Amino acid sequence: MTDCVRLAKSIRLSAVLLFAALALDPGARVLAQNAPPSPAAPPSHASAHPGDERGSAPLLSAQAAAQPEAAPAPGTQAAPVVQRSDLPRDLSPWGMFMAADSLVKAVMIGLALASLATWTILLAKTIELAGARRSARHTLDAVREARTMAEALSATERNGGPAREMVSAAAREVALSDGAIDHAGGEGLKQRVQLMLSRIEASAGRRISQGTGVLATIGSIAPFVGLFGTVWGIMNSFVGISKAQTTNLAVVAPGIAEALLATAIGLVAAIPAVIVYNGFVRRIQAYRALLGDVAAGLLCLISRDLDYRKVPSSRVVRFGQAAE
Repeated sequence: MTDCVRLAKSIRLSAVLLFAALALDPGARVLAQNAPPSPAAPPSHASAHPGDERGSAPLLSAQAAAQPEAAPAPGTQAAPVVQRSDLPRDLSPWGMFMAADSLVKAVMIGLALASLATWTILLAKTIELAGARRSARHTLDAVREARTMAEALSATERNGGPAREMVSAAAREVALSDGAIDHAGGEGLKQRVQLMLSRIEASAGRRISQGTGVLATIGSIAPFVGLFGTVWGIMNSFVGISKAQTTNLAVVAPGIAEALLATAIGLVAAIPAVIVYNGFVRRIQAYRALLGDVAAGLLCLISRDLDYRKVPSSRVVRFGQAAE
């Protein structure tokens, strides 16, 4: 009898402690579900001693109340996982930009503006180079088809650009030197025309190259600016680790993500700038080669006109008729 009473009291005390634990910590319910069932009091002893019904009744009610918690149904779901609020939730590019430090934001905005400038220069210079090369090509064709300087001047009246300016400058110099050619010869005229054409060609090359220096600057410094944002983001990560005194992902991930985003934007700004710059350098060299061909054609026409000035007029007419 004494053993049964002690067993009943211990079971009642365990039930009371279990209810107290469940009330204080909801997570302990999972432990209660996995815990083995408590041994029940022998029914023969409980019925054999009617005097212990007063102590056995609370024990039975406690066991009945705890029975649904201790033995859940097989289809019952587990306790919901509590979502941690300290973990980074939005690691998209826009989310990382909004969560970044003010200095890192300034770096990203600067690199984005540099990338916009690259694409703007690409569009503007492509249109400008296409028009300049087309005009120079038409002028070069007219100069090659002309037999005299006067024909080249009249054939390029509707053209524009530096090539047309070269034709006009050569014709003007020939007109100004016409009175001295018979006495001083034509070498001075050739030198003066060549000097003027070289200056026009250099001026046109400088004018068509405007804006490409910006591309070179962006391609050179954008990676280092992105690297600066990377270093600053990693510094913020270490500062967060030192303040929180933990290496938790919630502390380390945002700063590293911002650092990598700054590096990515720097590469996005630098790589197209370098490619576009190299393409423009090649196209500008081809354009200057066209202007050089125009200058060479004009010098040939001037030299031919100077040679025909030394030929008698009758022979010039017969040569012209034969050529036709």
